[in-house]
Amino acid sequence: MEDHDTGAGAPEVGVSSASQRSAGPGNGSWQQRRPTELRSADGQAGDAPHKGKPKKRRKRRRGRKVFARDEARPAENRSPAPGKTGAPAEAHRPSESVASPAAVVPRPEQGARRPPVQELPVFAALDLGTNNCRLLVAVPTRHGQFRVIDAFSRIVRLGEGLTANGRLGQPAMDRAVEALKICGDKLRNRKIRKARLIATEACRTAENGVEFIDRVEREAGLKLEIIDRQTEARLAVSGCGSLVERDTQGVVLFDIGGGSSEIALIDLAGRRSPRLANHIVSWTSLPVGVVSLAERFGGRTVTREIFAAMVDDVAGRLASFDGRDRLSHLKASPNFHLLGTSGTVTTLAGVHLELERYDRRRVDGLWMDRDSVDRMVERLVGWDFQQRCANPCIGADRADLVLAGCAILEAIRAVWPSERLRVADRGLREGILSELMADDGVWRNDGRGRA
Repeated sequence: MEDHDTGAGAPEVGVSSASQRSAGPGNGSWQQRRPTELRSADGQAGDAPHKGKPKKRRKRRRGRKVFARDEARPAENRSPAPGKTGAPAEAHRPSESVASPAAVVPRPEQGARRPPVQELPVFAALDLGTNNCRLLVAVPTRHGQFRVIDAFSRIVRLGEGLTANGRLGQPAMDRAVEALKICGDKLRNRKIRKARLIATEACRTAENGVEFIDRVEREAGLKLEIIDRQTEARLAVSGCGSLVERDTQGVVLFDIGGGSSEIALIDLAGRRSPRLANHIVSWTSLPVGVVSLAERFGGRTVTREIFAAMVDDVAGRLASFDGRDRLSHLKASPNFHLLGTSGTVTTLAGVHLELERYDRRRVDGLWMDRDSVDRMVERLVGWDFQQRCANPCIGADRADLVLAGCAILEAIRAVWPSERLRVADRGLREGILSELMADDGVWRNDGRGRA
């Protein structure tokens, strides 16, 4: 089961989609294409040879052909290789742009004239959640930004059955290990400067979570770190910093996960520091996500009564959040808004845009007003399971989870009503990469991310 959110749809991360520049292929391939050999257009159609001297004339024509291909270089500066009368063929191949500067290797004959392009440091972030296994590999670019060069995302449903049994099931662990083996291969095939590999709610709460982490290390060669909920909330905020505009005064950022939902209240009314996470004034982590809520209430057949019961369940949990009113003085401001980072809000955005195929470039950074969100939730609640499966932005993998996510979203909107919701197709992985690069100092030198 592949997840439509790979995170590799845009070449640079750290800016909203509206300000991103279009770039090369989204798959982040680092393979340098072989330049096409330059051929002379008249190489086979020159002047007719003089009679009686066909062979000698043919050689002279070939000589002119070589000279024509090499005329861009001054004749006095050419230095043929020993034993050669002409320049080597490789010297006449035109240079081509490639996906990554690190893949550009100077040709031997150019080494004396041009220094090699400095290799960019590579960073990696892996997030094993209750529902998804996701990997991003990136290199830093301009200050505060990076370009994704490789990505992987797969729905593994590690937390399947966890609510009822308190343990990770064998099939779920097998699926996750297989996905993690792919991630391990990707990481070992690159020279990674720094990486952080995290596991969240499923491994936090499962009785056999630590045993599973040990198995991952044995079989996939990856050592995962089980992070606490406060760290998870902070990373989600760090990953979305560039989507909070300069004139914003207050934000409620939420990340609806598979087994938990993190909510951070961010006050920007005073002086703003470079790191958005420094402005968190209150946060909570609800032990409920799309997988756990759908397992308790049902995800395939969801009546309006069942949906209302799910909303009430989450609202009861939010009622015990002591810091919920820390942004009360800003909620009426036009510069206050919600910021959602999860499959729930990206799915709503895709349905809202009526996309025939999910497109991260159009979803990430999208603004939705209150009425648009209301309409999308109402539409999804009115669809049956087959209709949800048929929508290209939902599909069979999410059809039994999306209404549970909508219920969590509605409970959040009831506590923090806002006229605007911004959609983020980014989160923990981007937060990890931003923090790794900032701590490593790759943006301190020339602002282009070169270490």
